[in-house]
Amino acid sequence: MLRDPSLIPLSRQHQHALALCVRLDRALQTGEIDLQAWQSEIQLQFESEIEVHFAAEEKELFPAAEKFPQLQHLVSELLVDHAELRNCFSRAVSRSLDRQSLASFGEKLVMHIRKEERQLFEGMQRVMSSQELAAVGSALDEALKNASQACTLPNEATRLQAKP
Repeated sequence: MLRDPSLIPLSRQHQHALALCVRLDRALQTGEIDLQAWQSEIQLQFESEIEVHFAAEEKELFPAAEKFPQLQHLVSELLVDHAELRNCFSRAVSRSLDRQSLASFGEKLVMHIRKEERQLFEGMQRVMSSQELAAVGSALDEALKNASQACTLPNEATRLQAKP
């Protein structure tokens, strides 16, 4: 199913988060990684985009979806995911994630994004009218205006490469 234009800004941000997860998975597969640098990168991604993304979903998207009984349970699951992921982000800020926690975080974030894209967005597109989706899109545009619009790239402080 093609993505409705009102949901595309969230899908773009999902791509940014998925790119982070792919890079993290690749680094984990190579062996030894710089845990501090990865936690810094995760913190940066959260503060620059994901925090506003979650807030926009919780303020605008989820309430619109909850109006439809067939989406209510899914929204409840997604809210639980947000709480668990926020805990992971908090642990990254406090630099308390170990290698296994980083792997678990990446897997959890990927599963959450897939659930939103494949179940919530497609479900909303099936049950909502074009006008309802457009109204959600306008509200999301306003809610997302403070989020970074570009994928955060690693810098010297967040050089996320395997240790030699």
